Amino acid sequence: MDKLRSMEIFVAAVDSGSFTAAAERFGMSAVMVGKHVRELEKTLGAALLARTTRRQSLTEIGRQYAEQCRAILAQINAAESLAETMRVTPRGVLKITTAVSFGMEWLSPMLPAYLEMHPEVSVDLSLNDRMIDLVEEGFDIAVRIGTLEDSSLVARPLRPYGVVICGAPEYFARRGVPQVPSDLARHECLEFSGWVPQARWRLKGDKDARHIPLSRLRANNSYALKQAALKGFGLIMQAETALAQDIAAGRLVRVLDDYLPTPRPMHLLYPRDRQPTPKLTSFIDFMLAQLGAGKNGDVPYFSRSEK
Repeated sequence: MDKLRSMEIFVAAVDSGSFTAAAERFGMSAVMVGKHVRELEKTLGAALLARTTRRQSLTEIGRQYAEQCRAILAQINAAESLAETMRVTPRGVLKITTAVSFGMEWLSPMLPAYLEMHPEVSVDLSLNDRMIDLVEEGFDIAVRIGTLEDSSLVARPLRPYGVVICGAPEYFARRGVPQVPSDLARHECLEFSGWVPQARWRLKGDKDARHIPLSRLRANNSYALKQAALKGFGLIMQAETALAQDIAAGRLVRVLDDYLPTPRPMHLLYPRDRQPTPKLTSFIDFMLAQLGAGKNGDVPYFSRSEK
C-alpha cells in the first residue's frame, strides 16, 4: 500500500473518530480503512490503536505518530500548493546571459519594464562575450547573436542584429575617410577577438577580407574597443544600438553604409523542458513582443537608421 495514502487515511480516522467516517471521506469501506491502519502498525512494529470490544483509542505511540503524520501531510500540501502557484504565477530568480554590448546597450534598459510586469521575479544578468554553457553554468536563458551551432537547446528567433562601421572625427581627419572596403587596408580596424572567422570585417562585395590587416589592438570586450575608437585610435564595427548615442552626439561618424554586412541572426536560447516555468515563459513572451522576428519582411530594428 501507498504509505502516504495510509497516513492520510489514518489521520482522517483519528480526526473523525471512526473508521466509518474516514471510509466515507475516501470512498472506501471501513474494512479497507482498517487494512491501511494495520499496514502502518505492521511497518512500525507497534500498535497505533488500543482496541476493546466497545471502542478503540490511540496508544501513546499512536498519538505521537498522528501528530507527525499531520505535520508531514501539511508540508506535502504546502509543497503541492507552491508548485501549483509556480505553474501559474511567474516567480523566482531568472538567470540570463548575453554579450556585453547587447546587454549594456539594449537588454539592460528593457529589464525594468519586464520586472514591473512580474513583481515576484528577480533577474540575475550575466554579461559575457565568451560562449557559456547554459546547462552546466545554471542559466535559464541566453540571447545569442550569430549562426547557431547544432544544440539540444530550444532556439527562438529574434530580429536580426545589424552593425555599423564608425570612427571618431579626429581619426578621419588624420587618416582619411574610407570610401570602399579595399580602403580599409590603410586603416586601423579594431578587432573583437570573440568574432567567428566568417564575421571578421566581412563587408558586402568583399568576400574574404584578406586585404584588411590585423589590428594592433584586439579585445574580447566590445566596450573596450568603443573606448579606443572614441579616442581616435581606429575604426570599429559594432551594433548600431551600441553606438547610436555616440553617433547622434557626433563623437562617432558612420562610414561604408552601402557595404555593411547582412544583419546577423539573433536568438533566444534555453534548455528544453517539457514544462518550462512561468518565469521563463513570461520572459520569452516579453522578448518576442519587444524583439520578435516580425512578419512580411518587417525591417529589422537593429538595421534601421534614425532619419
